[in-house]
Amino acid sequence: MTPADLAALIKDTAQRVLSARELDTSVLPESVNVERPRNPEHGDYATNLAMQIAKKVGTNPRELAGWLTAALAEAEGIDEASVAGPGFINIRLAAAAQGDIVAKILAAGENFGHSDKNAGMKINLEFVSANPTGPIHLGGTRWAAVGDSLGRVLEATGAEITREYYFNDHGGQIDRFARSLVAAAKNEPTPEDGYGGDYVREIAQGVLEKAPDALEGTDAEVQETFRAHGVEMMFDHIKSSLHEFGVDFDVYFHENSLFESGAVDRAVEKLKDNGSLYESDGAWWLRSTDYGDDKDRVVIKSDGEAAYIAGDIAYAADKFERGHDLAIYMLGADHHGYVSRLKAAAAALGFDSNRIEVLIGQLVNLVRDGEAVRMSKRAGTVITLDDLVEAIGIDGARYSLVRSSVDSSLDIDLGLWQSQSSDNPVYYVQYGHARLCSIERKAAECGVGIEGADYSLLTHEREGDLIRTLGEFPGVVATAADLREPHRIARYAEELAGVFHRFYDNCQILPKAGEDAAAIHSARLALARASRQVLFNALTMVGVSAPERM
Repeated sequence: MTPADLAALIKDTAQRVLSARELDTSVLPESVNVERPRNPEHGDYATNLAMQIAKKVGTNPRELAGWLTAALAEAEGIDEASVAGPGFINIRLAAAAQGDIVAKILAAGENFGHSDKNAGMKINLEFVSANPTGPIHLGGTRWAAVGDSLGRVLEATGAEITREYYFNDHGGQIDRFARSLVAAAKNEPTPEDGYGGDYVREIAQGVLEKAPDALEGTDAEVQETFRAHGVEMMFDHIKSSLHEFGVDFDVYFHENSLFESGAVDRAVEKLKDNGSLYESDGAWWLRSTDYGDDKDRVVIKSDGEAAYIAGDIAYAADKFERGHDLAIYMLGADHHGYVSRLKAAAAALGFDSNRIEVLIGQLVNLVRDGEAVRMSKRAGTVITLDDLVEAIGIDGARYSLVRSSVDSSLDIDLGLWQSQSSDNPVYYVQYGHARLCSIERKAAECGVGIEGADYSLLTHEREGDLIRTLGEFPGVVATAADLREPHRIARYAEELAGVFHRFYDNCQILPKAGEDAAAIHSARLALARASRQVLFNALTMVGVSAPERM
């Protein structure tokens, strides 16, 4: 019986108890809260339902808890139910019911933890979207790892995810990049507002190899040649780095297409027609303060050129016109102001602003021996995705970036993540999976299987801890999806690995040499196999490999 199963049982029991006493059943919450008590001596699980609804039905919490525990104690799979404190209900499961979690995991396999909670929902998930003016820096790398993992978590709840990269190929930054390439090709100093680093010289050389006459023609023609070829080469490098990192996108959306297709003009005209734009000082302004923004925003400047927000408005419209129910933007730490303006743009276009979510990720720093690592080999002044992968590997890079909330800045200690010890979180979790695979191999050698395993034999304290931890995985996934926090999956994997290691140290899983296999060995092997499956599922959700040998 998983926590979700128990929550459903408690709600059903409460429904019957209240109905029998002619009390209002509509006060019951949609889902009952079930938690593990801090002190395991109090029971396997606890609920505060009686305290939550007692006043609403006209009784006191302890009295209501007494009615509920009496009914729960009679339910199949419940060994004991008791009242604690002001009205908490502590519950201890029967061993067989607890062991049923193992059977469910083995039956579900890679689908354990999955649900249809968000079935039918189409979500556009935009992340990374780094400008094609240089390699992906650490902030973009964080979003690559977190965004891909969030997509996996949302898919596990039944949502249909479109992973999208917004390719910024329009505007001043691209012009500065092109000028930097031209300067490098001519062996001239980098322009004052340009881009430096070895990668600029490498791309400039690549343009000359692809187009030997690239430096011929007018200044505008030369710049356009380097812009077209250079942006393409830079973006190819970005896509290649992301692919090696295990991150691929369904859609690469070109910002420039919004202008070339007339989408920006159409969006502006729509806003003019519905009164959301007004003219002042020769410019056109969005009435964004009407929708919660702190100030109105210029959409068309006084010189007739579109401001940056014009593309954002057309892009938001495009996402919803493609049939997405929700658009999630994952933006960098310097984009806090975008939250209100993107929602205002959606509302002005006639869409529900709640269909736009903006997640802001904080900065990432590399440290070694307590000192910041600041310089990149190729990018000059920034650390890149490629630098991080070279330093700690793909698994280490992804896991280190995913396991912390994006709401806080992150320091990655290279010494820690390069170590092969239990202090290294990803090594610790992967070692747990490899150890479980080793147990499977040894079980095959000594002829121990799980067919007909009797889960009621799993009564050891460490067995109970492990089973209950395994049973929490679906709830962790659901919460991670709801809160857009894939780091919860990584932290759960670490907790599970720790609980498994303690089980391993206290419970003999396979018979010792010269000892005959017994029923307890089959039951414990089944528990170990279920643990391996859930660790595999958790690692997969954060995009990290689950090695069978280490």
